[in-house]
Amino acid sequence: MSKLSVDDGKPSAVFIEDAEAQTQNYSQNVNARIYNPLAGISKDDLYDRVLRFCDEYGFVDHVDTFQKGALAAQQQKDFEALPELTEGDKYHLRRESTHKWHLPKDLYFSIALCSLGSAIQGWDNTGANGANLSFPQEFGIEDNTWLIGVINSGPTLFGLLSAWAADPLNNWLGRRGTIFLTGLFCVFPVLAQAFTQNWWGLMICRLFMGLGMGVKISTIPVFSAEISPASIRGGLVTSFQLWVAFGIFVGFCSNLIFFRIGKLAWRFQLAAAFVPAIPVLICVWFCPESPRWLMKKGRYQEAFRSFCRLRNTELIAARDLVNSSTPYDSPRGNESDKYHQYYAHCQVMTERDAFSGKSLPSRVWELFAVPRLRRAMLSSAIIVTAQQFSGINVMSFYSSTIFSQAGYSPRDCLLASLGFGLTMFIFALPAVWTMDTFGRRNLLLFTFPNMAWCLLTAGCCFLIPTESSARVPLIAFFIYLFTALYGPGIGPIPSIYFSEAFPLSHRELGAAFTICINNAIGSALSLTFPSLLAKVTPTGAFGFYAGLNVLAFLTIFLVVPETMQRTLEELDYTFGVPVHRHARYQVGTWLPWFVRRYFFFQRSAKLEPLYRLEGL
Repeated sequence: MSKLSVDDGKPSAVFIEDAEAQTQNYSQNVNARIYNPLAGISKDDLYDRVLRFCDEYGFVDHVDTFQKGALAAQQQKDFEALPELTEGDKYHLRRESTHKWHLPKDLYFSIALCSLGSAIQGWDNTGANGANLSFPQEFGIEDNTWLIGVINSGPTLFGLLSAWAADPLNNWLGRRGTIFLTGLFCVFPVLAQAFTQNWWGLMICRLFMGLGMGVKISTIPVFSAEISPASIRGGLVTSFQLWVAFGIFVGFCSNLIFFRIGKLAWRFQLAAAFVPAIPVLICVWFCPESPRWLMKKGRYQEAFRSFCRLRNTELIAARDLVNSSTPYDSPRGNESDKYHQYYAHCQVMTERDAFSGKSLPSRVWELFAVPRLRRAMLSSAIIVTAQQFSGINVMSFYSSTIFSQAGYSPRDCLLASLGFGLTMFIFALPAVWTMDTFGRRNLLLFTFPNMAWCLLTAGCCFLIPTESSARVPLIAFFIYLFTALYGPGIGPIPSIYFSEAFPLSHRELGAAFTICINNAIGSALSLTFPSLLAKVTPTGAFGFYAGLNVLAFLTIFLVVPETMQRTLEELDYTFGVPVHRHARYQVGTWLPWFVRRYFFFQRSAKLEPLYRLEGL
């Protein structure tokens, strides 16, 4: 695979000059090398290329800023010695490593708004959780477990259809417009649930909710990832799941508040989830639009203004506009390499040549036909499937039912479920810091085996005689422990992973397809769990999900690559590594090193890295 370069005529392809060859070479990174495309370019040549870029896109007044950013990035660690940079420039570049979380208020405002939008999903899940204790009786369907499952899974069922709309809607309306439109479906159908007079009316309302949620849960993480610096992208995008967990917790609080109303309680429990959608609808227009989406549309002036609102200085904004680059830190975050890639602009131009003008079916086919896209699709699908296999969504919908099986009264079921929601929210907080320190992959490999034995043990606790005073506390303890492990692990990672795994040309489509897989599996599990619980008892159901957790662990170990602290463009190289090459490294290199280092305590054991950085 050749290094990225820029020829004298126009920006080159991400890997090589020709767009068609670039499409082919998305796959062939057998040596697992990641290149700095500015390495080896002379200062005069670098200045000339930046000058041509500024002249073409109307940045003549900012030529000096763009040139200084490119030169500092090319020198990487040695930017301190560059006389072209002022002391103020060096100060802010230095703080990208020493004060990574010191970012503009507009960035945090946008992330907070996206997070609030995600709270709707968690709140709705728990609203249904509490409503399950009463609406089946009112509609006379308490014995029809399959119908209850269909009603509960209504949003995810219709999310299967609406997720496909994420690509054209994002293309037409942008990230902000799409979030606004989907927010409307999180207000009116949610409120309408409170006024339904039969089960099919309730189901229709929940199906309409799915029209908005299917698009929203694929758009919000993509928007968050596109505006975030790579060094803390995981922590910022984690806010999606963190606020889903917060919505779950608030939903359980709402269930308890309305519990005393009596027969009408379920109406208030379901309808209350509209609350967080209101500020999202109002405030989304005060956020900057995604600069990468603006670049995709050729609106570079607006993209630069957007980057200026999202970054600390104009120099950093100009650097990220042309190069989409942020500091790259070592896996433990102790060393920092400043590098700058002539990347985002080149990638937009290349993908426009390689993929533009194609129909939706053709672009869907490319998700499987183009090897680089196929690997991103496979890894994202594995992770969202693993999240559903973990059993957490079943807990969110049916924790009150599970605690009822354990012997709790209806009020105590809601209290125990509140503890479940509070645990999920509290233990999602560490993910904000660990996601970009330990990495997505390491967190998954650590938490899945532990989640498996927690579920298995909780299931076995149901075998304790009902007269034993230890039975109920032990069941709750192991469910809470399972939830605590879920919080920093598979909980936040899916939304982060699918939002960063795909290149800009297929980002919305890849996210939509991933959400379809997520909703399909989630719907199947929600539909089948009431019947599964009735037929195989809680012990069998928990044992089944424990086995799925082990299966998820093995698949992730062999297939899923790490994406921590790679720029969105740099991940083209990561997903260029063939699956068999990745699996062979894990089994033949990483696993023997791990055994020697942590089982035989050989401190001299050295791990040969899979990815090699060249010119960074």
